[in-house]
Amino acid sequence: MHFFLRNFNTPALQLSCRMVSNYVNRIRHLSELKEDDEACHKALSSGTFLLFHDLLPLVQKIENKYTTPFVTAAELKKLDLAEKWTEESVLIDCTESLVPQFALDIGKSEKAQAELLLKGKFLAFLKACTIIDRNDISLISQAQALLRWHSTHLYCSRTGKPTQKNVSGSKRVCGNDEITYYPQMSPVVIMLVSDGARCLLARQKQFPPGMYSALAGFCNIGESVEDSVRREVAEEVGLQVTSLVYSASQHWPYPSSSLMIGYHAMVQPKQNKIQLNHSELQDARWFDATEVAEVLKRKMPRKEEMVSFWIPPPWALAHHLIKEWTQKQ
Repeated sequence: MHFFLRNFNTPALQLSCRMVSNYVNRIRHLSELKEDDEACHKALSSGTFLLFHDLLPLVQKIENKYTTPFVTAAELKKLDLAEKWTEESVLIDCTESLVPQFALDIGKSEKAQAELLLKGKFLAFLKACTIIDRNDISLISQAQALLRWHSTHLYCSRTGKPTQKNVSGSKRVCGNDEITYYPQMSPVVIMLVSDGARCLLARQKQFPPGMYSALAGFCNIGESVEDSVRREVAEEVGLQVTSLVYSASQHWPYPSSSLMIGYHAMVQPKQNKIQLNHSELQDARWFDATEVAEVLKRKMPRKEEMVSFWIPPPWALAHHLIKEWTQKQ
């Protein structure tokens, strides 16, 4: 015990303790703002805002760096967005100093004015992800998904009556029947299949030319995640998974907010003949570690470039699974 107490005062442990304390304070502050309409309404005036136009995030270029800027309430007033600011913003996070962070879709009419005033451009989500800092991607993903959810849940599915957003945007309520709706995500499994020496990558018809990725699919109602992995592999490539190991997860805003759950899935080396399901996939192949290591060195091709084999960009969970597998070979 004395040894622990003596070392508790080292700079590293003190920093760790402060980080834990700050995280807890931040999460509890967020929880309070989500549930307390009055507190959240007050926080709007001191908060900052990620701006979207028709779900496209605002991106600024400062020198050679692209960012998704947070706009102040004062700047929103210059855009004549007072009504939208108070009624349509959704709470997404807060800083370590407890400054609340919101997201707001400004509507189609204000696009040109906002771009001019804020010296930025509203870009497609996937294009923005290729140029902004990777640490910003998860936040704009969350913000876009939450804004989309609100835009598609304006009416109660039971009564047909309009629903009302609470101030933070953490829920919508049908006043007639006191029915409450909360934002939801659809669980999706994504798995890199391996026979020990090679990994299996596949492509769908809608993929950009030459791009191959890990297998993926939505979980069915009543399935465990493990059951979903086994079923998807059997359905798409006709292989039986013998073992699987969880790797990581990632929120993905498409098609309507998904939770990607990543696995490494093993099949028997002698039972690895691909039986392609053509209604699901255009192609699926085995790749050895040398081929995959080489493709990991390449940059994401431009639209005009014709590349026969490339993989999703570094910020995608599929890329993480492929890189992780290659490093273990």
